[in-house]
Amino acid sequence: MKVARRLGLALFAPVLALVVAMVISALVILAIGENPTVALRELFNFGDSSASQVQAVAVIVNRAIPLFLAGLAVSIGFRMGLFNIGVEGQYRLATVMAAWVGSAVVLPAPLHLLLIVLVAMSVGAIWAGIAGVLKVTRGVSEVISTIMLNFIALGLASYLLTGPFQGTVEGSLVTATKDIPESGRFPSLNGLLGGLGLAQPRSDLYGFLIPAIVVGVVIAIVLKRTRFGFDLRASGLNPTAATASGVNAKTMVVKAMLISGGLAGLIGLPDLLGDTHHYGTEFTSGLGFLGIAVALLGRNNPLGIAFGALLFAFLDRAALSLQFAGIPSQVVVIIQGTIVLAVVIANEIARRIAIRQAERTGANLPTARPAAGEQQATVAT
Repeated sequence: MKVARRLGLALFAPVLALVVAMVISALVILAIGENPTVALRELFNFGDSSASQVQAVAVIVNRAIPLFLAGLAVSIGFRMGLFNIGVEGQYRLATVMAAWVGSAVVLPAPLHLLLIVLVAMSVGAIWAGIAGVLKVTRGVSEVISTIMLNFIALGLASYLLTGPFQGTVEGSLVTATKDIPESGRFPSLNGLLGGLGLAQPRSDLYGFLIPAIVVGVVIAIVLKRTRFGFDLRASGLNPTAATASGVNAKTMVVKAMLISGGLAGLIGLPDLLGDTHHYGTEFTSGLGFLGIAVALLGRNNPLGIAFGALLFAFLDRAALSLQFAGIPSQVVVIIQGTIVLAVVIANEIARRIAIRQAERTGANLPTARPAAGEQQATVAT
């Protein structure tokens, strides 16, 4: 019975948010003079042939991989009571550095890939660590410091791209680093699809899907099954009580930011190593901010974040189909924004329900309010 109650509370917020978001989106579509039924049909229009359907799924998965990594990066900070808004700058700076290092060296394939990944994670961790150190030594809010560091990181990445890291000739329409050699590229999973008897998609299915799954499993185990994960959650819920129990809350802040930044450094690698093979002015942006929404929707649970990433990727792919049907693609943005707002409200409702149930059963309640984006039903976790 307790398991069913916990599962119900865990699913309540995202399900309620999706229902509310779809109702509001339908009203918006009606307001602009379009048919919500047509929009819904186009959302699930994957094509008539097996090849087009596999291609649609590949596009969704490719888009979901960096969103999943972004959600994980944000969720680490949330669990510690930290709002790491700097994921955008961390992954952009990490990607341009990784692209430059990857194009400047020649190594055997496994070592080349490992070097690129280590550079990206190190740059992301260092950049996020600055905010962590400022918080514990000077009391600077991580919200302010990460926002400011975003501007610095984006400006620095732009300078490096147009200056010392530029690999394109003058007059080129796109400014980019040099291409990473074949040894530094991640193989696609198209061969695996063929082995399963599925049609080959027109574009490559990113092989970085496998490392992303491994990272998600490792993060889930560390947070739920290790002393470090317990200390992290305890420090986020009540730093004073955690310190009294022998946990160095300040050290945990820095560690949380380093891990969050290290994960942020991975966000750009699926596109870099699986598609573009260089960092340029056309490189995907905004993933760090979308990661906040994905983490909220997934309630900081790696499995929930995976579903949230797939949902946002599904909506992104549907934007083009909606345009073909004469419906503005901005409807997708409205749906995504409505989902985020609905999730915040639904999480608060779920938190209050959990507290009331705990009061009725006489459970011990946390003395501090759960951190932003934390699984609101703290008692249920």
